[in-house]
Amino acid sequence: MDAPAILAALRSGTINVLLADVEHHEDIGRDLDTLRQVHHSCPHLPMVLLVNSYDDDFVPRAFRAGIRGLFCFATADFRLLCKCLRCVHDGQVWANSDQLGMLLRSIVHTPGLRVPTAIGHQILSPREHQVVALVANGLSNRQIAAELQLSENTIKKYLFRIFDKLGMSSRVELALYAVAAAPTQAVQLSTL
Repeated sequence: MDAPAILAALRSGTINVLLADVEHHEDIGRDLDTLRQVHHSCPHLPMVLLVNSYDDDFVPRAFRAGIRGLFCFATADFRLLCKCLRCVHDGQVWANSDQLGMLLRSIVHTPGLRVPTAIGHQILSPREHQVVALVANGLSNRQIAAELQLSENTIKKYLFRIFDKLGMSSRVELALYAVAAAPTQAVQLSTL
């Protein structure tokens, strides 16, 4: 894969979903770097990555590269690939339970993220950063409420505001965003 060639192809027409096929080999890091470059150039273009196999290290790296769907032909058939493409095109994230487990394990110790505006102001309040960090650590609303000594209803309100501010609609999407954003953040949040 070559990022300039992919970007040139993207400029030549309307692309709804980028479908990339990679072999799991020792140079997979180079392929993921290419996808990351494409993602940074076209952040709103949904990408699905086709693989024959994956492991605990590969899955988080693939989502950090900006993909929105990870599809493994070894465990699913072509009809499911069509559903994957439709879901990703509609703004959803596609990952099977095994892959989600790998993602969640990778973020257990991931600190929260800072989301600045173009002029450097923070979009999320300090309390909202705490909630994001705890969601990224896999805590339920009830556990977050206990940790922050707030009501569960208050945590739900924080999550709705966070989703609204970041343009998200689910905890999984928030956790994936935190995983993707955390390595690039200059300032990291640690929970109190």
